[in-house]
Amino acid sequence: MGILQDISEMFHGGGNGMWLILAGSVLIIAIAIERAVYLFKSSVDKDKLLALLKSQVMSGNVQGAIKVCSGNPTPMTRIVQAGLLKFNKSDHEVQAAMDEAALREMPKISARTPYLAMLSNFAVMAGLLGTIFGMITSFGSAASEDAANKAAELASGISEALNCTAFGIAVSLLGLISYSLLTGKTTRVIDDINEVTVQIVNLVTNHRSHMHS
Repeated sequence: MGILQDISEMFHGGGNGMWLILAGSVLIIAIAIERAVYLFKSSVDKDKLLALLKSQVMSGNVQGAIKVCSGNPTPMTRIVQAGLLKFNKSDHEVQAAMDEAALREMPKISARTPYLAMLSNFAVMAGLLGTIFGMITSFGSAASEDAANKAAELASGISEALNCTAFGIAVSLLGLISYSLLTGKTTRVIDDINEVTVQIVNLVTNHRSHMHS
């Protein structure tokens, strides 16, 4: 409770600029959670998937390979499945079908993650803006006070302004860390998809004569 109470006091002591930063923090948390859940569900053990698909394709059971994909729906398996459904067509058509599926699936993997970087910058700027307004208000009110109260007014105003800066930086750090982690995960998912799709195209090409529907 002590930490929450300190944060609450800091928030209320930061002036109106804190509400902008709070809105940014809510968006950052919501996007980060949504993206983390989506990317976790999109992750596939590519080595296990390739082993299952190779065993089905090399034995000529293309429907078994398709069922492996449909039973575990992820961006990767949907792209692979699109290629397997065209196994009896030309190599170009197999590749084209996978490319078309990739155009649908790839944007979903990287969607919204860039907003985290933008919101991180927004939080810092909002914090600085709140600080500037706080300082203006502080010096304005201190100017109208008598000499005995000026120091107290300035100290109070500067404390309020710096609370806004600190909160903005903290939210920005949260956003940047989330952005970095999610971007890394997104890159790994996309790299795995590229690796698996190339191997599947080669597999279908080399074993088409043994495959049957």
